[in-house]
Amino acid sequence: MATKTATKTRATSSQSTPRRSKPAKTAQRWTSRAVLRSIEAGSSVSCMTCGEPIKFKAKIRAQQVICNVYVKGAWNRVEHFHADCYTTAGDPHGAAEESAATNPRRAAANAPAAPPVPAPAA
Repeated sequence: MATKTATKTRATSSQSTPRRSKPAKTAQRWTSRAVLRSIEAGSSVSCMTCGEPIKFKAKIRAQQVICNVYVKGAWNRVEHFHADCYTTAGDPHGAAEESAATNPRRAAANAPAAPPVPAPAA
């Protein structure tokens, strides 16, 4: 007696489901960027230019440049620089930006002054 094997019948064109086209992806190409930030306590990174550690000092409000580096549109690494070393290196990842969101003390200092309150009429 012959062994029974399961066979799958081929679907005819009338029974197949229509193919759906995939939505077009918008190609967003990420580029490297640099941000200027204050050095925080506990930082244990080295400067990419001079190789010295980027250290927190209580009395001096030193700043560092942190760069997200992208290669062919994909994130690759993070690089840290002393602010002076980054400028000396010729801003390799573009101008370092300081945003109000990264430094809340600067946001308060740079906020526009409130308009003067008019004096009551006598």
